[in-house]
Amino acid sequence: MLRYGPGRGGDEAAIFAADLFRMYTKYAENQGWKVELFDSSETDLGGFREVTFSIEGNHVYQKLRFESGTHRVQRVPRTEASGRVHTSTATVAILPEIEEVEIDINPNDILVDTFRASGPGGQKVNKTSSAVRLTHVPSGLVVKCLDEKSQHKNRAKAMRILRSRLYELYEGQKRNERDQIRRDQIGTGDRSEKIRTYNYPQNRVTDHRINFSVHNLEQVMLGCLDEIIEALMTYHKEEQLKHLATSL
Repeated sequence: MLRYGPGRGGDEAAIFAADLFRMYTKYAENQGWKVELFDSSETDLGGFREVTFSIEGNHVYQKLRFESGTHRVQRVPRTEASGRVHTSTATVAILPEIEEVEIDINPNDILVDTFRASGPGGQKVNKTSSAVRLTHVPSGLVVKCLDEKSQHKNRAKAMRILRSRLYELYEGQKRNERDQIRRDQIGTGDRSEKIRTYNYPQNRVTDHRINFSVHNLEQVMLGCLDEIIEALMTYHKEEQLKHLATSL
């Protein structure tokens, strides 16, 4: 399950978020994976304030897990009249989809609201109250789904999102308790830190975690992510082997 929204940069950040959405969906198509849109909040310029969707297929999480973080773009925005290069960011979160048996949610802890879905500018796109908003009271998490015309289907999708986000929340709390001393020493490594830059003037994409660059930005934005993802997976495996060797 994948969700993201704009960071710093206003309209350009929202447009960049939409570019990333297209990049990941094209990559998924190239892999033969299934893409399912859950929720999106569009801007008047065609960007996304936030978008949530799922990708299903073989080895999806294994390949996309390293995409979580802050993605930075450097380019001349379409809204820029003077031709100056701007820097904007969008945040990406990759969540594994969690089965019901892996996390128990008490139905009494959930508030359910239904409403009519609307498009950009408040335009009504559904005449019935089929959109669903779920609030998990103990954690304060709120999710919504309005993609389907059926309230039942939207509720089922919203529960899938909630289950994944609760899992992420609980696992994060466990990591915080376990690794507090280590984080104090070497930094958090959380999503607030920049992981990748898409530099249009230089036709360059750089992943800062492994100091790896490719100079085919246009192809990357068309979903050609194999080279970057394979480099990240190789680095991760090498780091695991190093850790194993030092622990023996």
